[in-house]
Amino acid sequence: MSNLEVVGLGALNMDYIRQIERLAGDSEIAERTPGHGYPDSELKLLDTCPGGSAANTIYGLAKLGVNTGFIGAVGDDADGKTLLKDFQTVGVDISQIKVKPKAKTGLARCLSDKLNFRSISITSGANSLLTADDINLDYINQAAILHISSFVDDAQLEVLLKLITNLDSSVKVSFSPGELYAAKRLKTLSLILARTHILFINESEIKQLTGEDFISGADRCLGLGCHIVVVTLGQGTSYKTRMATSYIRTAKSVDVVEPSDKSIISTVDTIGAGDAFATGFLYGFIQGQGLKECGYLGSIVAQFSIQKIGARQGLPALGELSQRYRELYGREL
Repeated sequence: MSNLEVVGLGALNMDYIRQIERLAGDSEIAERTPGHGYPDSELKLLDTCPGGSAANTIYGLAKLGVNTGFIGAVGDDADGKTLLKDFQTVGVDISQIKVKPKAKTGLARCLSDKLNFRSISITSGANSLLTADDINLDYINQAAILHISSFVDDAQLEVLLKLITNLDSSVKVSFSPGELYAAKRLKTLSLILARTHILFINESEIKQLTGEDFISGADRCLGLGCHIVVVTLGQGTSYKTRMATSYIRTAKSVDVVEPSDKSIISTVDTIGAGDAFATGFLYGFIQGQGLKECGYLGSIVAQFSIQKIGARQGLPALGELSQRYRELYGREL
């Protein structure tokens, strides 16, 4: 595929989203106990949706008209076929996704409660079979951006580390570590962070990754080689004398995105909100927007996302994004 703008690399999962009355807090873990400790009789199935962090972002970019491709692995089962078809509906190039014979596609059990806390347990399935031999370096090197996210198993982390060392210098790396990789701390991820142009991370993840608050933690990540650190702050965190929904740090600048008084405030489901934010931010970045404008776009796409169940169903088309941007900020995108 020619003229690739962004290639994604990460886990491909089918999300099974269930509702429970109350969870203690947000979490994402590798699956160890079937059912995550909750009997099926206590859970209300809300929806079954395609997922995977980098995959969600790539889907969102393709829906906005960006030329994208994806590298990953699915099983030769119904879920795998669904994931491939979902990408095809928005024009993602799936030629580099490997179908693993006799393997089951990755599965994420997503629990959410009425207060919008969520807990995700992951069974890696075919994702654990992705090897360095499955990755076409020439395919990636034709893209402007490589967007990567986490895997459950350490073998795939080693694949990412090997890839990073061989990647062409012209390719900018965008990295969403999520909770799974944030838990591995700075030393383990230092090679990836040193090559990262844009780091997408939330407030709790950056504290887990660095052991520091989001301001000091962003500085640590910049010191390791990241060019831009984007910390999402949920509905808002106090920053100096104002509220901030995202904090964007470079070696020379700080930009803070504040909640708009016209923003959508009702929330249906927060699963994939961070991936949606990365979609909007990267879209702005590709279009040459300033970093604060990219933050605005990230916030808008995240707002769309949380209005529907699942990570992808609420993601906007370009016309919807442009209209909402005009309504909020009074100017054309």
